[in-house]
Amino acid sequence: MKKLLGTICGGSLTDGFIMRLCPQTDLEDIKTGKFVCISGNQYKFFSLITDLSLEVTNQDIFLYPPQEHETLLKDMLKRKDMYATANLKPMLMLDRENKKMPVKTIPPHFAQVHEATNKDVALIFGDEDDPSKNYFNIGKPLDMQTPVCLDLEKLTERSNGIFGKTGTGKTFLTRLVLAGLIKNNKAVNLIFDMHSEYGLQARKEGGGKSFVKGLKTLFGNKVAIFSLDPESTRRRGGQPDVELTLSYQSIHVEDILSLQSELNLHSTALEAAYLIAAKYKQDWLQALLAQGHNAKEFAQSIGAHPESIAALYRKLKRVERLPFFKARMPGTATKDYSVIDQMMEFIEKDISIIIEFGNYTSTFVYLLIANVITRRIHKEYVAKTEKFLGSQKKDDEPKKLMITIEEAHKFLNPAAAKQTIFGTIAREMRKYYVSLLVVDQRPSGIDQEIISQIGTKIVAQLNDEKDIAAVLTGINNATNLRSVLASLDSKKQALLMGHALAMPVVVQTREYDDEFYRAMGDISQRQVDELIKELF
Repeated sequence: MKKLLGTICGGSLTDGFIMRLCPQTDLEDIKTGKFVCISGNQYKFFSLITDLSLEVTNQDIFLYPPQEHETLLKDMLKRKDMYATANLKPMLMLDRENKKMPVKTIPPHFAQVHEATNKDVALIFGDEDDPSKNYFNIGKPLDMQTPVCLDLEKLTERSNGIFGKTGTGKTFLTRLVLAGLIKNNKAVNLIFDMHSEYGLQARKEGGGKSFVKGLKTLFGNKVAIFSLDPESTRRRGGQPDVELTLSYQSIHVEDILSLQSELNLHSTALEAAYLIAAKYKQDWLQALLAQGHNAKEFAQSIGAHPESIAALYRKLKRVERLPFFKARMPGTATKDYSVIDQMMEFIEKDISIIIEFGNYTSTFVYLLIANVITRRIHKEYVAKTEKFLGSQKKDDEPKKLMITIEEAHKFLNPAAAKQTIFGTIAREMRKYYVSLLVVDQRPSGIDQEIISQIGTKIVAQLNDEKDIAAVLTGINNATNLRSVLASLDSKKQALLMGHALAMPVVVQTREYDDEFYRAMGDISQRQVDELIKELF
């Protein structure tokens, strides 16, 4: 039976509805972010509680407030003169045939407001048992035990974001979403794993001595690890599928554009890089690093300023200290054949790739590697898409690819977003079958045009006003959601909104535990032993 919370006593379509709580409703059971259902004459209105207020009919009551022992007087006042109200923001309405539609009308006075039931939640957000395998359980509404599902098909149609301040569980949420995509075969994933948290075991949220399984551990051959630091991978009990090495020729001038701030490079140094590339083509970096103390003569040979060349040389000299970059004879190849072609082969076989950085966790390395690999893979995808559009054969259609990047504001800040490959992908709306999953604690650092294009946002607790404003860019009802976002717990709660959900909702996120492992198809040795005991 539905639990009655109160009745509608006022409000508007723009500002939301006002519910007067029933006297028997315990006010402290009602929380902002709670999911409720309003029963109108023709429609059901699904809403979020955005604010709570205490009201009285006459302020004189406070001149002689009831004493602690005057319980009967308290009850009488609660029934008539003292009451509580809740602000409800309607997000969606259903007609009598359960057709979902935007809210364009309002319920009448005294319309009853109930707690949403399990059936209501499944009706709005889908069911994980649906044979289409489009839906994935991400958590439960506050004070409810029924799953809220992401529509994975819609999730892969656009770029998406996971945001929250440090320590709120962004990595945990990202691992959940990626597990759903891999389990249901909705997209191949390319994950730039800066801190080696996605492939093998990782520390459980909250620290301590507990560990959780990584995606490679859960899905086995459906995930491959490409490691920049193979020894680090082995020390953590794993074995890399591929040891990642690249040549200097794989680095283009465009790949260092997003490093301009990180390296403190002046624009004249970048102009010098383009001049070198104009003469030496793909060998530009190797030619620069080979100059040593001959910067003046080298600058004259290409028509650049000697100080610009010297600055560029000093900043990029650190590439030589990275063992996964190998020198090659100039002019011996026009592209990287080895590692990136291997990646494309894995992607074609629906095998997701995790690039582990091991002990090379500097922002410089992360930005450089992510730019180099993503630019090449995007180029391959453009060619594949054009081939498919020409042949129109199903076999030629590229696999959907989702690229996960952390520290996203480093790639997508206003200066870099217009020039780097990640800005291009974010603006393309998956035109070439490639989308982004951006993970960041500073969404305000991301270009406003880019963040407005992000289809689905999963937002953990944020405190900075600029960050809150940024994640609500392009979202309807942003003013009402601001108060909901501010009330989130620091752990295991998130506001979900955007393209992959019928309406915004606050959830208690799903536990990443043995039950989750079983749902993903993982059977531990202990379970096998128990099964053997039962059989024999």
